[in-house]
Amino acid sequence: MSASTPVDESADGSTTTPADDPLARERAHLAASRCALRAMREDAEALDISDVTANWVNAAVLERQTGERIKALADLGDTPLFFGRLDHLHSPGAEQAEGAEGERFYVGRRHVHDADGDPMVIDWRAPVSQPFYRASRKDPHGIALRRRFGYTGGDLTAYEDEHLSDPSEAATTSRLLQQEIERPRVGPMRDIVATIQPEQDEIVRSGLSGSVCVQGGPGTGKTAVGLHRVAYLLYAHRERLARTGTLVVGPNRSFLHYIEQVLPALGELTVAQATVDDLVAHVEVRGTDEAQAAVVKGDARMARVLRRALYSHVTMPTEPVVVVRGSRRWRVPAYELEEIVRQLLDRDIRYGAARDALPQRIAHAVLVQMERAGEAPDDRVQDAVARNASVKAAVKAVWPTVDPAKLVLRLLGDAEFLAEHAEGLLDEQEQKTVLWAKPARSVKSAKWSAADAVLIDEAADLIQRTHSLGHVVLDEAQDLSPMQYRAVGRRCTTGSATVLGDLAQGTTPWATRSWEEALAHLGKQDAVIEELTAGFRVPTDVITYASRLLTHIAPGLTPVASIRENPGLFEVRRAGGTDDVVSACRELLRNEGSVGLIAADVRVPELARALTTAGIAYVAPGEETTHTTRLTLVPASLAKGLEYDYVVLDEPRAVVDAEPDERTGLRRLYVALTRAVSGLVVTHTAPLPDQLT
Repeated sequence: MSASTPVDESADGSTTTPADDPLARERAHLAASRCALRAMREDAEALDISDVTANWVNAAVLERQTGERIKALADLGDTPLFFGRLDHLHSPGAEQAEGAEGERFYVGRRHVHDADGDPMVIDWRAPVSQPFYRASRKDPHGIALRRRFGYTGGDLTAYEDEHLSDPSEAATTSRLLQQEIERPRVGPMRDIVATIQPEQDEIVRSGLSGSVCVQGGPGTGKTAVGLHRVAYLLYAHRERLARTGTLVVGPNRSFLHYIEQVLPALGELTVAQATVDDLVAHVEVRGTDEAQAAVVKGDARMARVLRRALYSHVTMPTEPVVVVRGSRRWRVPAYELEEIVRQLLDRDIRYGAARDALPQRIAHAVLVQMERAGEAPDDRVQDAVARNASVKAAVKAVWPTVDPAKLVLRLLGDAEFLAEHAEGLLDEQEQKTVLWAKPARSVKSAKWSAADAVLIDEAADLIQRTHSLGHVVLDEAQDLSPMQYRAVGRRCTTGSATVLGDLAQGTTPWATRSWEEALAHLGKQDAVIEELTAGFRVPTDVITYASRLLTHIAPGLTPVASIRENPGLFEVRRAGGTDDVVSACRELLRNEGSVGLIAADVRVPELARALTTAGIAYVAPGEETTHTTRLTLVPASLAKGLEYDYVVLDEPRAVVDAEPDERTGLRRLYVALTRAVSGLVVTHTAPLPDQLT
């Protein structure tokens, strides 16, 4: 049942709440909840923290935390404060949340309480909210009624009820749920907190200790699931993650800009976002690799090559160490020094940590001799011996410091050095592929590539352990190389990960072949692999058309099955030139919502000129659309992860031909075809790829 009864307004504009008008009562509760949220924010702003801390450091921390609390309590006027209601059964013995019998809860984006501390809105992440996403007639979870609310802007305009305890009521598709999924979008990605489905909720609420890998086709909501999982984990494990940190890793800056408002809308302001390139930014990237070179540099074998090259700097001592203290001379023979070095190598600890331990080990050997001679040295004596000039000189000769960038510089610029340490790992042709044609003179002058930066990050971790976070979300993971997986994996060695991707959308020469292999490189072999196959975003006709490519690009994957009742707008048009493409854009802009014009990168300048000539304003990916400028001109290489209400796809053949091989090109085309939420128009002058016809 749904209702859209208007609120009665008196002559002076005040709102009445008749007892028999459910919609008016719900609007009154919304107004009261907004007042309560405003009071909570005012209370936070009124806090006097000037005299409650012992020092300026604690004061600064408390001030920052208070500021974040105030920001989190902001009332976004166009964002519904609650989107659902749960009425629990009164019957004794029913399965339900503890203490919830006969209760009524409003489910929203954050917790709101009144002046007495009683909840007016329950956070969607709270255990008592879980039945909103999981309850069904077969398993009502103790729920008598689930009510969904419909909004226009920030105004509550409709509601829809499901009587889960009434077996006689036929199950129907929620109209409000469909409307929320299909609601036109302008600007960045929105949260899906009101539309989370049971299979998505299971992933969102899975525990912090385990890692999860989500394989999901276009429109299955995998990105949103990953972001909501972060929000849930921060709610359930806030203190732990506040200490260890969380991170979202995306494929590019445009993508991160697109998703950056999701977590703040859920009240989470402390999650860092980065690309893999950001994580490994030890040097300035100014160069590019040929595809073959990038594939070899991204291969996991390079980790072993780097390890060999690094530890080749360790040499066995041939001279004793003589420490002079006062009138006594203490001698550690070369064979004993060699034994110490071999013990450190056998421990398999980081190169830098072992180097730091070596002078203490040598000093300990000296102290043993002192004790045998009747002296009683303490820790201060051992530290003094470790700082002795002869000990320092021995450590420098045996276990020298190594700069990670200089190590990679030598490896890529010195054929003999590379051959020595790549023997049995890289063949001769592969070594030639990664060697620079002209060796760089220095770290600063080298034209490092993105793949080189990952190698430097690997070397840096071999020398000094990378700091580990509590949880990392890795999105569009299918495009990462094994070495990139390792770079992300060392950021969560002691934490967990959520890996999101679609094997069919892998568009790099080194794209992931299987999630089992990817998870092994990430160091999360025990991660649970989940598959999302229900499509919520892409219309039926569009996903059906795009799925023609699956047998050619990822034959083992299950095609996405759209659950949308609306088949969506879909047309394939023969175009006479750019004028027809511009006309298609103009036509779609008559609809409400965002429009994306996706084209092969080489065609973007021509289309940009055509749009400008036609007087149609547009933005580039990553730039903010507005209600007056709703068209984004998208190079196909940047389309992944983005969504638009309507899409014009220009020249599919050009999208395919722009890639180094047909399979990668067809995968790029699959991505471009599946960016539309409400409608897709394909325009072409060249023949379509055979796989589509």
